[in-house]
Amino acid sequence: MTRGELMTAGHRGRLRAAGVEAESLDATEWRVVTDPLPEWWHEDGNVLYFAEGADLASEIIETLTMIPVRNVLIAIGSEMHLFRSLLIGGDDAIVFIDQNVKLTAGEVYCGAESTVVLHGPVTATRCAIIDARNGGSIVAGPDQLWAANVYVATDDMHRLEDRTTGERINPFGAHIRIGSHVWLGRDAVITGHSDVGDGVVVAQLSMVRGQKIANYAAVAGIPARVVRENVGWTEADTP
Repeated sequence: MTRGELMTAGHRGRLRAAGVEAESLDATEWRVVTDPLPEWWHEDGNVLYFAEGADLASEIIETLTMIPVRNVLIAIGSEMHLFRSLLIGGDDAIVFIDQNVKLTAGEVYCGAESTVVLHGPVTATRCAIIDARNGGSIVAGPDQLWAANVYVATDDMHRLEDRTTGERINPFGAHIRIGSHVWLGRDAVITGHSDVGDGVVVAQLSMVRGQKIANYAAVAGIPARVVRENVGWTEADTP
């Protein structure tokens, strides 16, 4: 892929406003990708940046440009050859994937005026799905370990309402923050307006939905409940 000019100050500012840490932006040179993106992509104010060593498979580039969009900002910092899909669902979407992010068979969807920010390192072992829509946001801090089939989504994709009042009762355009050094177990779900603190462990088959989880807690169940406080975890499997 052909790479051109360095990231503009305006785009840096937009990423910072979306929740990208300055250290991640400053750690490398970000250069705009010119080819093989179609002319309309550039003409409509969309931009794709790569850091040094970053890449996307050609089929992902093809699907990325299937839907006409405007003012989309994407920055990719990692080699994403094991990544499955990156879909943009509307105008003004922002996606930032930092260096040292591994999403094996992972999928990212970002809707109109929505945000996905993944600070590295992230290791998602298989089939993680990250889905932000309806103006919502997902911002994950560095040092994530996600087991297979993790699902992080701002919304349920469909409206659920009270039949008497007509009031919507499920999330819409929610904001999710995942702190640093977080371990999500297999089939864990984070959805709705949720704030997961630093050092948290979310057990297998558990759901955090519209909750605030304090730092260094282990949670389990549906909905998630604290089962232990003041925990620490490491990727090393030691006695």
